[in-house]
This record gives sequence, structure tokens and C-alpha cells, in this order.
Amino acid sequence: MARLLTSRFALLTAADLGYFTAMGIAVYTLPLYVTGPLHSSKAAAGLAFGAFAISALLLRPAAGRLTDRIGRRPLLLGGALLAAASLALTALATDLPAIVALRLLLGVGEAAFFVAGFAALVDIAPPDRLGEALSLNSLGLYLGLAAGPPLGEVLTQQSFPAAWLTAAGLCATATAAAAFLGETGTPAKSTDTKLIHRPAIPPSIGLCAALAATGGFLAFSALRAQQTGFENTSLPLFLYGATVVACRAVFAKVPDRLPPLKLGAIALAVIATGLVLTATPNTLIVGSVVLGAGVTFSTPAFFAAIFATAEPHQRGAASGTASAFIDIGLGGGPILLGLIASAEDISMALATGGALAAAGCLWTLWLDRADESRAD
Repeated sequence: MARLLTSRFALLTAADLGYFTAMGIAVYTLPLYVTGPLHSSKAAAGLAFGAFAISALLLRPAAGRLTDRIGRRPLLLGGALLAAASLALTALATDLPAIVALRLLLGVGEAAFFVAGFAALVDIAPPDRLGEALSLNSLGLYLGLAAGPPLGEVLTQQSFPAAWLTAAGLCATATAAAAFLGETGTPAKSTDTKLIHRPAIPPSIGLCAALAATGGFLAFSALRAQQTGFENTSLPLFLYGATVVACRAVFAKVPDRLPPLKLGAIALAVIATGLVLTATPNTLIVGSVVLGAGVTFSTPAFFAAIFATAEPHQRGAASGTASAFIDIGLGGGPILLGLIASAEDISMALATGGALAAAGCLWTLWLDRADESRAD
């Protein structure tokens, strides 16, 4: 069996950990900074946060194409450096337009770093251990996003500049790790690269359904906990995150032992079950754990299916296409379910998220059957 845990794998995971810890600090600090020292409204904080997602979504396909043309390393380095610059300059920003501009710049860095990072991971992972590689590498992302907010809380108690500059320093650390990683891919001829990798779209729809459903839980779990009488309203989120991290570490090899679309369909069915449980009285905690179990396998399964459609010189485009669907799911899911929560209630919104995941499950099963028919 080919070796997975190499120095290059460790460097890429370390780069992810540094980068996403910085993003976690920013997630916590931004709304407090906008509504505090800048004396702006909560709506302004939402605008500043959303600006990041807009530029990231629009530029991910272009980042994927560029990754295939010039290699992974330039975009890993450039993306992390842009993020570091954006976060450092945020410490000097004194008005909302400046914050929005810097968040747009951060989105450019995010598009480059995220897309190139996934393409590089597929380059260095043994083909028969890709699912395991995705599971283990994602721990850097999840641990970073989990550790960032508490670290941000400690830093903002000292000062806001301390939080922003620490986040910038973590991105600089990610840049150094990426520099030592070196180039992992072979740049393709310009005529061989495309903006959108069309074969990646069908499995990306399944991934989008999983993320849209999960995004609704992330947005409304604390309110649901408050509604059901929990004193610790962050408990469902903590249990969800802890379940994902623990299960990805323990069951990292499972995605390589099952066909990716079959595993993706199973994961969506588990996600649907978990969301229905969170919408049901007295089962919020159980539902959070079940949901985490489903999410454990959904992303590795769908990314394995997505990259199975791509040749080495198409991995950047496949990563850009898939990550655009990630933005659509994580952004669109909470918006859609938020409208339902406003019109009905939170439990109905969570149940609708379960229905989205169930629909994604049916779609993925259809894709799997279609693939089997073509193979026959």
C-alpha cells in the first residue's frame, strides 16, 4: 500500500490548519469589530461578512483554471499572502467601506488557497487512499475553524489589533508551509484547461444538497437549543463538530472501501435523519450527533467522486467547480431555511433541511445507477 503520511501531506495539512485557524479568528472578531470600534449596525456586519463569500464564489472557477495552468504552489502562496495582507490591514481600517474592500480581497485569497489546496491534496495522495487523505486533511480545516473563535475571544479581550495581527501571522505561517511543500502538479497547456469542469457538476449537486442542509443546522442550532430550553446553547454545535472530528480520525479509511456515490447517498440519508431528529422535540442532542456522523463521510465521498472525473491536468478546474457548489450550499441553505423559519418556525426549517438532504440522496442514487449502467 502506498504511503499517505508523508512530509508533503503534513506540510499541506499544517498550511490548512494555520489558514483556517486564522479564518476562525476572523469569523469571531469581525462582527464585534464592526459593531464595536466602527460603531456600525448588525446589518453592516452581515454585509462585511458576506462580501468575502461573493468574491470567493465568483473567482473559484477562475482559480481552478489558473491552478491547472501555472501549478498549485503559486496559488497556495498567493492566496495565503493575500489573506495575511487583508487581515493585517483590517487592524488599521476605520470605516465600513474599508472593511468591505478588505473582505473582498480576503475572498480572492480564499478562492486561490482553497482550490489549489484541494488540487494539491489529490496530487500527493495515493489514488487508492484518496478518501482517507480527504478525511485526515480535513481535520486541519475543522480544528482550525473550531479553535479560531475561542482564540479570537482571548485576543479581542486584549485588543482588536492583536486578533487581526495574530490571524495575519497564522496566514503567514501557512504561506511558509506551502513554500516548503513545493509544486505538486504539472502545469497543463493553456488549451487543455477549462473554467468549469462539467463532469464534476452532477456529484457537486449532491455535495451542495448536503452542505445546504447542514448550513441550516449551523445557522439555527443555537436558536433551536434556546427554544427547547438548553442553558448551554452551543452544546449541539460542539457535539456536531466533535463528532465530525472524532469520526473522521477513527473512520478515515472507510471512504476508500465503498464506491463514492453509494457512500455519498448513505451520508445524505444519515444527514436527513439527523436534521429530522433536531426538528423533533427532545432529540436535538441525538440529532446533532447523527448529523455529525453523516457529514463525516459526505465531503470525502463526494470529493472522491468529483476527482474521479478529472485527469491530473483538470484537478484545479474540478476543485474550482466543486468549491463553487460549496459556497452555494453553505450560503444558499441558511438563506432558504431562514425564510422558512421566519414564515413558520425553526423546527420546520430544520425538517426542510432534512428534506433537501433526502432529495440529494435520491439524486446521488440515480447518479450511481447511471454510472453502473454506463459501465455495463
